[in-house]
Amino acid sequence: MTLAHPHFPLPQPEWDGEARPAPVVGVIYNRHSHHNLQRRHPAEAAAELPVQQGGNPANVIIAEPAGHGDLPGILADFKHRGIELLVMNGGDGTVRDVLTSGLPVWGDDWPALAVLPRGKTNALNVDLGAPADWALAGVVAAFEHGRRVHRRGIVMTPLPADGGEQAPAPMMGFILGAGAFKTGIKAGQDAHRLGAFNSLAVAVTAAWGVAQALLGSARNRWRRGTGMELLLGPGRKPMPHSGFGDPARRWILIASTLGRLPLGMKLFGPHQEGLRIAVMDTARRRLLAMLPAVVAGRSPDWVTRAGVHFAKADEFELTLDDGFILDGEIFPAGRYHVTEGPELRFVVP
Repeated sequence: MTLAHPHFPLPQPEWDGEARPAPVVGVIYNRHSHHNLQRRHPAEAAAELPVQQGGNPANVIIAEPAGHGDLPGILADFKHRGIELLVMNGGDGTVRDVLTSGLPVWGDDWPALAVLPRGKTNALNVDLGAPADWALAGVVAAFEHGRRVHRRGIVMTPLPADGGEQAPAPMMGFILGAGAFKTGIKAGQDAHRLGAFNSLAVAVTAAWGVAQALLGSARNRWRRGTGMELLLGPGRKPMPHSGFGDPARRWILIASTLGRLPLGMKLFGPHQEGLRIAVMDTARRRLLAMLPAVVAGRSPDWVTRAGVHFAKADEFELTLDDGFILDGEIFPAGRYHVTEGPELRFVVP
């Protein structure tokens, strides 16, 4: 871990005759994020934070973790220092790692959060609507004068196998996917290498995946899906299956708590808020031809009968025989308890 210029106490103007306390800001800076590779270090930007009219600059603590293992200690130190705003400088993966490491630190009582979108994919920021080129000075100003957008993440808690060892710690992110979604994320990495990022990468990958699933043979990896059991709610009600294809498998699963998705996609049918799930049983060509309409939020009744299912659940249990994706990274197969996470308050202009 590198802790660069731990504090930036700057002059504080008078506020109605008394000095108003400046907020304490903690910044997690991921130097490996795509758009940080050629940027200056945020310590330089923090040193130039202007005094805002009617407010004060912040005391800024900047940490540059060398890897995931540094985050718990950094965040515990941030809490000890009493930060009021936690800024995540990176992409969706950085946000996932910070939120996951922060769960045991803050539990249900988090400081205000902000994202400086610097990754190859920044789906959370598409939802929040903060500027793509937002800088630290703008975030500090928005902490005083901006809005708060409330979101809950997806918390995935691994469940131990019968008689097995204790399960790993929970993870928190915003977009969960399995089956063809995992295949698509791998293809998206190829799109990144070709220079396509964010919504463009989503569009390129989705178009290629649908074409492969439409034209490919049964052996094509885009058509395989994965073994999956999905049990909804506290009563563990099984997700319906159309009967088309193997009832023990699904072609794709996507779940999210975001309000807006890249490209304006509306994946979850009638469900607009909360922890929403969309599942497609098998890669039937008739359904694949309807996908543009489904993604646009237009799903005729026969689509559900033919194998596309939408659900909203505060919790569910998910068992997979292949890995899954949480905010862009592959995690191992297994059995998971999935819930909405604590309410988070994101600062936006």
